Amino acid sequence: MCKMSANARRQRGLTIIELVMFIVIVGIAAAALVQVMNLANRNSTDPLRRKQALLIAEAYMEEVQQAPFTVCDPQDANAATATVPGQCADANLEENAQHFGPEPTNSRPYDNINDYVLSNQYVVGDAVRAFAVADSSGNLVDTDVAGNPLGAGTVGATLSGITTTLALNPVTTLGNLNSTLQNMTVMRITITTTYGPGQSVTLEGYRTRYAPEAR
Repeated sequence: MCKMSANARRQRGLTIIELVMFIVIVGIAAAALVQVMNLANRNSTDPLRRKQALLIAEAYMEEVQQAPFTVCDPQDANAATATVPGQCADANLEENAQHFGPEPTNSRPYDNINDYVLSNQYVVGDAVRAFAVADSSGNLVDTDVAGNPLGAGTVGATLSGITTTLALNPVTTLGNLNSTLQNMTVMRITITTTYGPGQSVTLEGYRTRYAPEAR
């Protein structure tokens, strides 16, 4: 009888306290696992969004860098010969570090880098929505060079919420160091594409002007 009693004690089930503790521990572990899975699912699209943002920034950078960087606007009669501001036939068509904003008839792709900031009141170094136009609701929407909203026609509007800014900053004028470098000006171009709260990519590029070799 004593031997059977010992076996019975060894084979007994869980007590209520042990069962409650087990349920609590499993519940905590399951909650932590669900949180990790939710975080993974929420961030699973980040690499794709970042790649999209990078491609957009690169495309805009290429567009701006391919624009002419001239002393006079290409429409000016002296555009091919002017080597310094003041030699343009029309002073209103001078293109230098102090002259920003496109002429009224210009549209993308602009004929000078300075035109991309869209305003003659531009403050050097400020980031502006240079590639955006207002939609029917008055909201700024980034567009391609043809004026189409980015992501138009894509499934699920995957490019929604991605915005891009441009900043222009003349780096230096080398002055009269010698005849080769005379009046060479360097423009720093900063493109920032934001694709989520606190998430963005920034590209910096440079464009050098040497007049009268306008392009």
